[in-house]
Amino acid sequence: MDANFFPQTAELLRFLPEIILTIAGTLLLLMEGFKKDGDSRSLIATLAAVAIGLAMYGTVVAYDNPGLAFSNMLVSDGFAAFFRLVALGVGLLTVLCSSSYLQRERSHSGEFYVLLLFSLAGQCLMAAANELMMVFIGLEVSSIASYILAGYLRDDKRGNESALKYFLLGSFATAFLLYGVAWVYGMTGSTNLLEIRAAMEKGVPSMTMVSAAAGLMLVGLAFKISAAPFQVWAPDVYQGAPAPVAGFLSAGPKAVAFAVLIRVFQTAFEPIAARWEPVLWVMALLTMMIGNFSALWQSNIKRMLGYSSIAHAGYVLVAVTTHSTTGTAAAMFYLAAYGLMNYGAFAIVTHVAGKGEGKVTLDDLKGLSQKEPAVAALLTVFLLSLIGVPLTAGFFGKFYIFKAAMDSHLVWLTALGLLNSAVAAYYYLRVLVVMYMHDPETTEHVTAIPGGLKLTMWVTAAATLVLGIFPGLVLDFAAKFAALNK
Repeated sequence: MDANFFPQTAELLRFLPEIILTIAGTLLLLMEGFKKDGDSRSLIATLAAVAIGLAMYGTVVAYDNPGLAFSNMLVSDGFAAFFRLVALGVGLLTVLCSSSYLQRERSHSGEFYVLLLFSLAGQCLMAAANELMMVFIGLEVSSIASYILAGYLRDDKRGNESALKYFLLGSFATAFLLYGVAWVYGMTGSTNLLEIRAAMEKGVPSMTMVSAAAGLMLVGLAFKISAAPFQVWAPDVYQGAPAPVAGFLSAGPKAVAFAVLIRVFQTAFEPIAARWEPVLWVMALLTMMIGNFSALWQSNIKRMLGYSSIAHAGYVLVAVTTHSTTGTAAAMFYLAAYGLMNYGAFAIVTHVAGKGEGKVTLDDLKGLSQKEPAVAALLTVFLLSLIGVPLTAGFFGKFYIFKAAMDSHLVWLTALGLLNSAVAAYYYLRVLVVMYMHDPETTEHVTAIPGGLKLTMWVTAAATLVLGIFPGLVLDFAAKFAALNK
C-alpha cells in the first residue's frame, strides 16, 4: 500500500499482531453466538490457532518495520518482537492443549478461545508499550481475560476460588501500579518512558518521590511475576485453575510482565538505578527461597509447580538485578526456555489428572513409567530442565543468568542462587523417584492421549532439548536486542 495514500501504514504494521488478535477474537465471539453445536466449537479452536499463527506473522512484519507508533506510545523493536513471540507461542500451545481438555470436562465453548485471544492481545500490547498508560491498558486487557480463564469451569469450586483470589489481589496490585504512574506524571510531566528519563536527567523536584513512585509500580509488576512478597496468589491460582490455563498463566503473562519490568526500569528509571538495584537484589533472594522451600512440602503437583514458578521468577530477577545487557539477554533466554519446559510439564499434568483433575498428587504418579513410559520420559525431560541439568534449555538458562550475575560482581546473590537450585533439585527428583521406583497403585486402563495434547508434549520436549544443545538459536537474537534504549 502506498504510504502517501495512507501515511499511517507503517504505524499500523507495527501494531499488526494486536490488530489481528482483536479482530479474530471479535469475529470468533460472534460466531459462537450463532452456532452452538460441538463441530462449530472445534472449528473455533482451529480458527483461534490460525489467528495466533497470523499474529506471529504479524510480529515478523512489525519487526521488519521498526520504530515508534501512535505518538510514541508503542515501539516496534527486537525486544518487543521477542516477547510477542513468546506470548503467542504459549498461547498456541494452550489452544492445542485445551481443546480435548474442555471436551473432557464438558465445558467446550468458543468463549474460552476468545478470552485467550484477548489476553494475548493485551500481552502483546504490554511487550510493545513505550508509555505507562499503554502498559496499564495492556495489563488490564490481559488480566481481565486471565481472571475469567482461571475460573472458566464454573461448576468447579476450586476454580471459582482461584479466580476470585486472582481478581481481588490482582486488582489491588494494579491500583498500586496506577498510583505509581500518577506520581511519575506529577513529578516529570509525562508518562512516556523516554520523556520520563529525559526529565529525570534534567532534574526533578524530588528524586525521593520519583523513587517512591517506582516502588509503587514495582508492587504491581511484582504481583504479575509472582515475586516475593507478592507471590501468595500463585500456588492457589495454579492449583485451582484448569491445568492448561495454569500453564498459560505461568508462562505467557509472566514473560511479558518481566518485559515491562525490564523496559520500564532500564529505560525510564535508569537514572535512579542505584536505588532500585538493592531492592531487586533482596526481592530476587526472597523469591527464590520462598518458592523453593515452600515447594519441598507439596504433594499436589500443580501446587508444587506453582511454588516452582515463584522460584524461577527469582532466578530471572537475578538477571534483571545485574542491570546489564548480558543480564537482560539471559533473562530473555530463560523466559523462553521456561515457557517451553513449564508448559510441557503442565501438559503432562493435564493428561495424567484425568476427568475433574482428580489425580494431581504425587501418589497418582506412582509407577507412571510402567503404565505410560513415553509420558514419564517426557515429564523427566521437563523436570531435568527445570532443575538445570546439562543438555537441556534450563541448564543454559541458569548458566547465563549466574554468569551475568558474576560479571556484575553479584557474588553473594550468585552463591545463594546456586544453593537454591540445589534445594529445588530435591522436589523435582522426588517426582522421578515416584514415577520410576514405585509400583502403580491402580491398574486402571490408560486413556489415549488426544492429538493436540500429544503434539504439545512432544513439541515442548523437543524444543527444550534443542535449546539445550543449540542455545544460540534464541540467545543470539536476545543478545542483539537486549540493550534497549541505553
